[in-house]
Amino acid sequence: MPLQTNIFEPGARVRVTKEVPRLSGAMTTTFEGTVVRSGREKTGSWYAHGEDKKLWLDRLVIRKDDGEEVVCNLDRTTRVEVLGPEATA
Repeated sequence: MPLQTNIFEPGARVRVTKEVPRLSGAMTTTFEGTVVRSGREKTGSWYAHGEDKKLWLDRLVIRKDDGEEVVCNLDRTTRVEVLGPEATA
């Protein structure tokens, strides 16, 4: 079942926890920021059964508090918590 990236509205504050499985145990990283955009995006990889014969991924672009933008591919090991709307400056 595809992830529903449309529930992450631009401007919302989120906490993303990404887990990478490894032989020696999962590696987990967490970051917080403001949603810039979210949705399905086409990759450069060829995939015979995909739309436009390309591989599509659910992606979330987050702007962290220090200004860094993070592009996160959403998969079954990714947890996204909506913390609330972006605080106004």
